Amino acid sequence: MVKWLRSSFNIIDRYIIRKYLTTFVFTMGIFTVVAVVFDISERLDDFMKYKAPLSKIVFEYYAGFVPFYLNMLSPLINFIAVIFFTAKMADQTEIVPILSGGMSFNRFIRPYMIAATIIFGLNFVFSVYIIPRTNKLKVGFERIYVKPVENNTKSSTHMQIDDNSYVYIDNFDNNRKVGYNFVLEKFEAGELKEKLMADRITWDSVKNNWRIENYSIRVIDSLDEAMIKGTSMDTLLDMTPRDFEVYDNIFTAMNMTELNDRIEKEKIRGTGMMTDLLLEKYKRFVTPLAAYVLTLMGVALSSKKVRGGIGLSLGIGIGLSFTYIVFIQFSTMFSLKGGLPPIIAVFIPNLIFGALAFYLLYKAPK
Repeated sequence: MVKWLRSSFNIIDRYIIRKYLTTFVFTMGIFTVVAVVFDISERLDDFMKYKAPLSKIVFEYYAGFVPFYLNMLSPLINFIAVIFFTAKMADQTEIVPILSGGMSFNRFIRPYMIAATIIFGLNFVFSVYIIPRTNKLKVGFERIYVKPVENNTKSSTHMQIDDNSYVYIDNFDNNRKVGYNFVLEKFEAGELKEKLMADRITWDSVKNNWRIENYSIRVIDSLDEAMIKGTSMDTLLDMTPRDFEVYDNIFTAMNMTELNDRIEKEKIRGTGMMTDLLLEKYKRFVTPLAAYVLTLMGVALSSKKVRGGIGLSLGIGIGLSFTYIVFIQFSTMFSLKGGLPPIIAVFIPNLIFGALAFYLLYKAPK
């Protein structure tokens, strides 16, 4: 293995990869400390007010907080790391002899892209597999100890639960798992065949079904109608209390299986959450690509020695990093509020900054 590495990567490759990864990890550590310190100062009153146990703060809240925010800020951290160590190499006149020794600029970029691939792989694994699990811990903690929802009630919910059945619930209390003024309509060939109305519908967590109370069923058969009334009955419906949750960041706590299942159900139900679901799904796959885009841009911006040291390059890099994050937020809002397709919204920042990266590489001194 060692022989293969030495034959595949020369000393310059290994030097750049090591510099890239160590700077990235070091910068990540600094951001972690700063983020945790600021969050503790902001959340301390909530922790004390709701008497959060120290073990839960550490192993639930911050076990979810740290991966979530580091993954979200990973493009910024990655860009700053590339700018910092590349500008330092240029300032110490390390890049000029490398290029003067016969190595082309494209060949010089290769170790950067290898390191970016490692970071891309880590970001992808965290985005798709790890962060949804840690977010469950964080969201669960926040519901109790940070932002408990006293009146967790969803109002006026319309939902299609299969091809021919439609549901309406006036109010659903997720704390008690009870819905009020429940209506279930069943159609055949576009004609109403059965309409059930009930005062309450309650979720039975033991039987995993619904109990309908004080109901009346209107059955329509051509010109004939019948009315059936009752006090209670159990029934199975393709919905659960989780479909009525109103907590923040609920989709970020779903694994890919849960997210795909919710998307398939949303195609039928049409509750208005499809854009949020698709944005969350596509972001998990597309966001890690920023490792390549920002690495190319960082090399192009910082590979030239400039008067004044690395400060100018680092300042430009930080500015562009925040601009990239702002682009992500703008495209997300255009998708949520302006009808922009989610797949386009998540690709726009990478496409724009990718084009800018290739332009800067073309103009970079070689």
